[in-house]
Amino acid sequence: MPRVEGSGGMASFRLKFESSLKRRGVDVIHDPAQPADAVLLIAGSRHLGSLWKAKRGGTRIVQRLDGLNWVQRARWSGFRYHLRGEYGNLLLVFLRNRIADRVIYQSEFVRQWWQDWYGKSKVPERVVLNGVDLDFYSPDGSAADPPQNGRYRMLIIEGSLAGGLNTGLFHAVSLAKELAPRFPMEIVVAGVVDRRTRDRITGEAQVPVNFLGVVPRERIPEWARSAHIFYSAEVNPPCPNSVIEALACGLPVVGFDTGSLNELVIGDAGRLAPYGSDPWKLDSPDVRPLAQAVAEILDAPVRFKKAARLQAQAALGLERMVDDYLRILLE
Repeated sequence: MPRVEGSGGMASFRLKFESSLKRRGVDVIHDPAQPADAVLLIAGSRHLGSLWKAKRGGTRIVQRLDGLNWVQRARWSGFRYHLRGEYGNLLLVFLRNRIADRVIYQSEFVRQWWQDWYGKSKVPERVVLNGVDLDFYSPDGSAADPPQNGRYRMLIIEGSLAGGLNTGLFHAVSLAKELAPRFPMEIVVAGVVDRRTRDRITGEAQVPVNFLGVVPRERIPEWARSAHIFYSAEVNPPCPNSVIEALACGLPVVGFDTGSLNELVIGDAGRLAPYGSDPWKLDSPDVRPLAQAVAEILDAPVRFKKAARLQAQAALGLERMVDDYLRILLE
């Protein structure tokens, strides 16, 4: 709980986690008032009374923690955005301190972030990296090769790049411009992008940018197989599902060395570069070192594609993740 809907990371996690549980014969419900062996909190919840009653009745409450809301502290994006971010943090902190019996962090980066801001939890903590279905997200299938149009395709997939979350999109454009003299680029963006951002990108990009809007999950592997590189657009990403999905499809991941990326993009699975300034202040990064690193991938695509898939198989499979969650939930 809660039963998160939509195209973002929490909804994606819920769907694939439930699917794996059901294949294992585990019943899944969403009402905390019903009897259960354990409750997994994947986001904030206002059902505090029901959760407290379940806890008092001996039901184990496990809280899965993402990163904290922080962009509102670095850049003003309106009163509503700021208030929603701060309220969300307070609710998660209350659940962690008063309700949860176990805490799962999505990455070492997330664990350190929470401990830096709010101290260590008083209950047992674990880090479990996200995972994806390695059969569904695979290098094999339709659109197995990028189009032959003389351009190199950079793919960006995020649940939302709107409003205060659009910073990374402008960084991607700067990277594409830096690469353009040797590697003519095109950018394909899947996810919510507000009209103002789209208009500004279209007017300033100087490289082709195709805004797909929200893409159905079943088409993500097809788009991943059609690209040369995946750009991780989130600044300080907690543990992005889109990055793991790209790796599983054999698509090398590039980005700045912020957040959890160095826990996911290992060896030749992609390339990361220093941000070059302060990402927590949303300063502009130095794209030149990243462009040099990306050029290495584009010069040897087969090697990097193979390494991306191997990294996903080794550490980022769905069943591995579910095994770890079940041990924490039920043992």
